[in-house]
Amino acid sequence: MKCEIDLPQKMKQTFSPNPQFQRNNWIELDGYWNFTTDPEDEGIDQRWFERIPLSGRIHVPFVQESKSQTTNMENAPIIWYEREVDLEDTQKNKRVLLHFEAVDYRTIVWINGMQVGVHEGGHTPFTVTYKPRTNEETLKVTVRVEDFNRTDQPIGKQSWKDSNFLCWYSRTTGIWQSLWMEFVSDFYLERVQMTPDIDRGQLIVESFCHFPRSLANQERVALTMKVYLRDTLITDVTVKNIQDYTKTTLCIDSDLPDFRIAYWTPESPELYDIVFTLETNESVKDQVQSYFGMRSISTEANEILLNNEKFYQKLILDQGYYKETLMTAPHPQAELEDIQKIKAMGFNGVRKHQTVGTHRYLYLCDKLGLVTWAEMPSFYKFHSGSIGRAYAEWQEIVQKHYNHPSTIIYTLMNESWGVNEIYANKQQQHFVDSLYSLTKSMDPTRLVVGNDGWEHTNTDILTIHDYNQKAEQIKEAYDSKDSFVNGAPSKTSNKYTYAQGYEYEGQPILLSEFGGVAYTENVLSEENGWGYGDRPDSKEQAWERMSALIKAVMENEHFCGFCYTQLSDVEQEVNGLLTHDHEYKFDPDEVKKLMNHKHTRGFIFE
Repeated sequence: MKCEIDLPQKMKQTFSPNPQFQRNNWIELDGYWNFTTDPEDEGIDQRWFERIPLSGRIHVPFVQESKSQTTNMENAPIIWYEREVDLEDTQKNKRVLLHFEAVDYRTIVWINGMQVGVHEGGHTPFTVTYKPRTNEETLKVTVRVEDFNRTDQPIGKQSWKDSNFLCWYSRTTGIWQSLWMEFVSDFYLERVQMTPDIDRGQLIVESFCHFPRSLANQERVALTMKVYLRDTLITDVTVKNIQDYTKTTLCIDSDLPDFRIAYWTPESPELYDIVFTLETNESVKDQVQSYFGMRSISTEANEILLNNEKFYQKLILDQGYYKETLMTAPHPQAELEDIQKIKAMGFNGVRKHQTVGTHRYLYLCDKLGLVTWAEMPSFYKFHSGSIGRAYAEWQEIVQKHYNHPSTIIYTLMNESWGVNEIYANKQQQHFVDSLYSLTKSMDPTRLVVGNDGWEHTNTDILTIHDYNQKAEQIKEAYDSKDSFVNGAPSKTSNKYTYAQGYEYEGQPILLSEFGGVAYTENVLSEENGWGYGDRPDSKEQAWERMSALIKAVMENEHFCGFCYTQLSDVEQEVNGLLTHDHEYKFDPDEVKKLMNHKHTRGFIFE
C-alpha cells in the first residue's frame, strides 16, 4: 500500500510511514488483520503463535477501543493479531525488517512461528528482523500485545480508571501507529544520525550499519552520501572501508542559496535531500533516501534563538486525539489538515502533549514549517521499575526525533506527574536531573525542559502553567520578574516555579500552558464538557476572553513565547480552537490577526 498525502503539487510525494528514512522495496501492513483477545492468558501455552483462534478481524492501526472498530472491547488487556504476507520475487530470500511505529504496551512478535522480537514501550518505534528460508514465499506475522494500563508505565493521557476523568481520556491498547516491511540484503543501513552545524556550514553524519559477522572483515564496504538542494547536487562524498559505526563531516556550504546555506525556519522550511548508498566491491547493497534541515536552537539571556536570531514561539498544545479513532489519526490526510489549520491560525509551533507524533506528522512539520516540542508521556507511580521504563522509552523518543529539524525542544516531565513529591524529595529531583543529563548526552543540540509547568529542577527554560481566566490578573502576576521567577505566581496551581534547592538562573521564560477557554455549540458537549474557569455564555464572550488572555501574555516583556491550550476539543474537554471533529470554532483569519498582534517575524515582501 502506498500513501500519498494531498500536498501542494510541488510537494507531492508517495512515501513510506517513515519519509525520513525511506527505501524503495517496502510493503505497508496497515489494514485488516485476524484478531482475538486472550482473557485467560493461555495463548502462549496453547501456541497461538502458530495459528490464533479465528474470532474476529481488526483494522490496524485503529485500536479495539476506537469507535471505528466493530470490536470496541474496552477491557481486553491481552490481544493477538495475525496476518499473512505473500512475497513478490524481489522480496524473496531477502532479510525482512518489520517496523512498528507504536504498540501499546508490551509486544512479542513471531514470523512463521519463530519468535523474532520483544519490545516494551507504548509510544516508540521498534524493528524486528527475520531471514526467510529459501522455500518461504509467505510470511505469517503474529503479534501478542499486553497492556494493563498500569500507572508505573508511561501512559500519558490515558485514563487508568474505569472511565474518563478530568483531563484523562480513553485508553489505547495494541497497535496504534503504522507498521510496514522492508526487504534488504545482509549488508544494510540500520540508521543514521544527522547533526547540522550552521556556524561551520557542515553536516555531521553518524551511520550505523549491519554487516554479517562472517563477512565483515572480508568485504570492503563503502558508504556514499549525495546531498541535494532544490534538486541540485551540493556534495558527493564516498567513505571507504567503513565500520558498523562511522562518523563523517560533510560541507554543505554552496553558491546555490542566497547566503551560502539554506536555513530551515517556519517561514522558509528549506530541506536538503540526502541519498545514502551502501556498497561492497562496487555492488549496491542498500540505498536510503532521507533529508535534513540546517538550523540551530540556542539561548541568549532571556531569549530563545533559532539560527542565532530571536525567535518568539507561538505554540498550540495538541494532545493528538480524534473523535472516532482516539490517538490514531483517521487517515494521513488528517494530520496534514491539522498542520495546515495550525498555520492558518498564525501559530508557528506545536507542543505534542503527552503523546508522540508519527514520522509522517513530523515530516509534514519539517516540510511545511512548524516547530515542535517532543514530550515524554507521563507515568504516575514512582519507583525503580517506572524509572527504568521511563529511561528506556525516552531514549527511543529522542532517537525518533533526532533528525527532524522541526523538533527544537524536549520536555521530560509535566506538572510533576509521576514525581508528585519533587518539590522537596531529593530522590525524585535526582531522577529528573538524570533524565536531563541523559538527554543532553544523547542530543546536545536541543533545549530541554525538566519538569514543565512548575517545581523545576535542571532546565534550559523556565516554563510556567497558569490557567487564570482573568487577563488583568495574568498581567499583575507576571509584571515583576524578580517576584515571580522564584515565587508561586499562578493562582490556579499555587505551585512554586522551582523545587527546593533550585533557583532561577536567567533562563528564557515561556508560559507553556494557559488559556483553555471552554466553548462549544454542541448542546451535549455543553452539558458534559468542561474547560478552565467559568464557562462563557456565548461564542463572543469566549473569543473576547481568549483574545484578552493572549494579548496579556504577548505584551509581557518577560516572556519569550507561549503555548495556548489547546488545538481541539478532546472527549470531555471542550476548550479547543477546533471541535472534536477538528473543524474550526472561530474564524481562522481572526485568530491569525490576533497571533500577529505582536512579535511578528521577518520582513513581509509584497
